[in-house]
Amino acid sequence: MLRYLNQCSRGRGAWLLLALTALALELTALWFQHVMGLKPCVMCIYERNALFGVMGAGIVGALAPKSPLRLVALLMWLYSAWEGLRLSWEHTMIQLHPNPFTTCDFAARFPTWLPLDKWLPAVFVASGDCAERSWTFMTLSMPQWMIVVFGAYLLVGLLVLIAQPFKAKRRDLFSR
Repeated sequence: MLRYLNQCSRGRGAWLLLALTALALELTALWFQHVMGLKPCVMCIYERNALFGVMGAGIVGALAPKSPLRLVALLMWLYSAWEGLRLSWEHTMIQLHPNPFTTCDFAARFPTWLPLDKWLPAVFVASGDCAERSWTFMTLSMPQWMIVVFGAYLLVGLLVLIAQPFKAKRRDLFSR
């Protein structure tokens, strides 16, 4: 299995699949926001940024899957998945254990050199309450589902990282 994961990480297909799954989740989040009318909170916006990090890692990996840039993409993938998992866990704890002293910010804080909320307000402006459970599926709220998603991204990313030293066996027709 590790040889197979190493082989997959050296091709464009797996990296494009990573980027496309993150894009699908981003589009789903925008559908929830703009079609269903669910207001994203600050934690939702930060989790959305982590998904953009996973998508960016997939794009970087697809650009040069056989170069050392693949390892940069893998590190981006792992960092984004870890941060997304951490943020989703924190968001879930805010929802499950509401406390007037533990709340999220009123607005997302972006660096001055990257004001995403000013550049794309339809995507990065928060207007919801972090403690509100406005949507559930199979009894799990959205941040709980994001724990599952980011956990899966992190697990697969770690397996791909572990698989990097395992080269595919060369299979010649006439060798033993």
